[in-house]
Amino acid sequence: MNLELLHLCDSLFPIGGFAYSDGLEAATSTGAISDPADLQPWLEAVLDDTIGRLEGPAVWRAWRAVADGDVAAMIQLDEELTALRPSSGVRRSSRAMGQRLLTTWQALHPDVRLERLALLAKEGAIGPVLPLAFAAACASAGVTRRESVEAYAYTRLAATVSAAMRLMPIGQTDAHRLLSRTLERVPAVVDRVEAGDGACESFTPAMDIAAMTQQYLHSRLFRS
Repeated sequence: MNLELLHLCDSLFPIGGFAYSDGLEAATSTGAISDPADLQPWLEAVLDDTIGRLEGPAVWRAWRAVADGDVAAMIQLDEELTALRPSSGVRRSSRAMGQRLLTTWQALHPDVRLERLALLAKEGAIGPVLPLAFAAACASAGVTRRESVEAYAYTRLAATVSAAMRLMPIGQTDAHRLLSRTLERVPAVVDRVEAGDGACESFTPAMDIAAMTQQYLHSRLFRS
């Protein structure tokens, strides 16, 4: 068991993820998501599309780039992920969480690979976006490439469920039942990520629109 990975994935780890809902708040405010039955398709989209097609492949590629010390690949991936997210709020949140994760993890577990990434961030060459920072932390901790993607999927899905519990009437048991049901499919999604060797693509129009309208809510709990 890798205790460092458990630490990284714990909601206690201070990357500020509690402040972001990735558009779920906007979706609940319009009534598009109002109960556990509505939340299930949203979670499925997070897993299959956001993680399975974009952020999961990014973690897969980033892990290799960090392990190999491939600076050009890190910069290219950071730019690609930023360009593929149409919501400015989501772009900012990914960079903010990525920077905080990198800074905190480097302070706790100094590593030359993290130093290199931190220098690129300081020079403005990268954000880094969250998937890149997460992959870097995993690679430096000796977490395997596949486990890194699986762990990232867990943190993103758990964060979504946590946000839902603050936005809609859903009990802990129902929330964790939905999370457990979705987590059962993570290995199959990671299989596809591995088979595609990290090819990134993005097409989640409903979620993107929700994220882009988040800033116009009269009052809100989350930044995005």
